[in-house]
Amino acid sequence: MQVLGVFKSLHRTRMAVFKEDDRALTAARLKINEEFKKNKNETSEENIQKMIKMGTDVEIVLRDTVMQMEHVGEKRLLLRPRESHMLENVPYCDEPRKKS
Repeated sequence: MQVLGVFKSLHRTRMAVFKEDDRALTAARLKINEEFKKNKNETSEENIQKMIKMGTDVEIVLRDTVMQMEHVGEKRLLLRPRESHMLENVPYCDEPRKKS
């Protein structure tokens, strides 16, 4: 059941990360499906757990570090960050905050 959860999670993340980029969406779908098909006959519990960990780690890297950019001119790119990449704008302060 964990394997199916990782598979679905990777596909959901793929859809969010590569939103509106058909080429990247297709490439990611093919790669995810290929890796799961390649290992579908694995019976070793240890190897299965390692692959689940790898899939989970890949999902985290995709979700947290990949950002979309689009060419909008010959020498210009448009960055399209997701909501999860946006941080609250906190003013810089030279003095460290006091712990309460």
